Amino acid sequence: MSLNTNTWNRLRYTLYLPIYDLIADRIFRKYRKRSVELLNAKPDDAILILGAGTGLDLPYLQKYTNLTAIDITPGMIAKLQQRAARLQTPVDARVMNGQQLTFTDNSFEAVIAHLILAVIPDPVACIKEVERVLKPGGTVMIFDKFLPDGQRPTIVRRLFNQIAATLFSDINRSIGTIVSHTSLTIELNEPAALNGTFRLVRLRKPEL
Repeated sequence: MSLNTNTWNRLRYTLYLPIYDLIADRIFRKYRKRSVELLNAKPDDAILILGAGTGLDLPYLQKYTNLTAIDITPGMIAKLQQRAARLQTPVDARVMNGQQLTFTDNSFEAVIAHLILAVIPDPVACIKEVERVLKPGGTVMIFDKFLPDGQRPTIVRRLFNQIAATLFSDINRSIGTIVSHTSLTIELNEPAALNGTFRLVRLRKPEL
């Protein structure tokens, strides 16, 4: 059984802090930038960065003036605040569980969720919280690894996932299945890194 729990995630990402930027930055930079472009937000929109890590998305968000960033790992948030200060980018950074957001309903025009839905223990609880705090008509941009919808993982892949989910990420999640538990609609689903193993997905919350 996987050790993928919030407690374990907090511990493992604290351990990964010294090397996290080396792993998660260079290979994914152009996809982070592309995701922010596809978000198509206004400069003063309230934007939530979910599972923000060390703030690797911030260089592409410098024109935005109303940013909130959360992560479950205190060390990640500390490094994010240091990066925000260097970039002179104001960010309301908080330690918070992405499955239990403390924001009120309809708080944000947009949500960025990079490399979080395949990591968080309960992605359905997470996406439901995203739906709740997103304003009607709001946009979500996701960059993460997903199985193609309708594809079932092989036995070998399921066995390997017991290790993968414990060490870094679940490799067998389907974005269509996750989103199906909400009213959010998939507007865009395009292949990204590693021959489409990673995808860029844009969601929209219906207008009232």
